[in-house]
Amino acid sequence: MTLESIQLSNLVETIWETVSATDAILRVETERTVEADRDQLRQLLTNLLRNSVEHGGPAVTVTVGDTANGFYVADDGAGLPEAAGEDVFDAGYTTADNGTGFGLSIVEEVASRHGWTVTASNGACGGARFEISTE
Repeated sequence: MTLESIQLSNLVETIWETVSATDAILRVETERTVEADRDQLRQLLTNLLRNSVEHGGPAVTVTVGDTANGFYVADDGAGLPEAAGEDVFDAGYTTADNGTGFGLSIVEEVASRHGWTVTASNGACGGARFEISTE
């Protein structure tokens, strides 16, 4: 694993171009730089952005922003099932008819490799929110 300083906003915007999201909107509200392996961070962010688009609906708004000790990816879609809790990170867990259930387990694995933690919750205004603590 090769760590480098990565500007989150630039990487998120590059990834967004590859996510099939016809009517989805991306809001980038961070200028944070993180020390990470570029390929692994790309995988983590790709999985979170795709998850938002796939589960949030075609007109979902996805926001990437700062927390006190890291960053978050949140959407204004339907949110996580109340009973899901941290199960969303279990390999094979999915609510999609054709999902593999590996996307969020990969997110957790990448975070762990970097010494980060990731949590999942529903946002104050609905939608799913994933917070990554990088400290």
